[in-house]
Amino acid sequence: MKSTMMRTLVPATLAAAAIVIPVPAATADVPPDVILDPGLGCPGFALGLSRSDGNLVVKKFFDKNGNQVRLLEAGKGTLNTYTNYGPDPVNPVAGKSISIRTDGSVTSTKFNPDGTITVTATGHNGLIMYPTDVPAGPTTTQYTGKIVYTIEAGIFTLVSTTGRALDVCDALK
Repeated sequence: MKSTMMRTLVPATLAAAAIVIPVPAATADVPPDVILDPGLGCPGFALGLSRSDGNLVVKKFFDKNGNQVRLLEAGKGTLNTYTNYGPDPVNPVAGKSISIRTDGSVTSTKFNPDGTITVTATGHNGLIMYPTDVPAGPTTTQYTGKIVYTIEAGIFTLVSTTGRALDVCDALK
């Protein structure tokens, strides 16, 4: 499933203060919300993601014709658990897992007149890049700082990042 929410884990996930905090996780206690096939979220293994806690406030903005032009999401972070489910998409087996406490984020999504979308996310956010994206994935990165990306015809293009980045795939090897 290639949805913006699943891929970006926005806000505060996937997927916010000054530090990303890895916390040991018991995979058996945290069932995944989603498992991405090998090669989508990480190279060589299926990636599981689960989120817990968190509290989001969502506000939609519309133009005079009733078209949505902006979406603002802000709130308390979540506990994100990423799990390596191995290379077999038919029989995933939970392996190494990390949990990251996020402390909140603010995400502004602008719906452009040309049909593209521009997302600016600050705080703690996870971003999953697929092989069809720019730059090409598969990568899963947990950012603390600011990320800007665009979406056009389902393709994510990373424009810029500042702050800290944790390569989730490397952490799960």
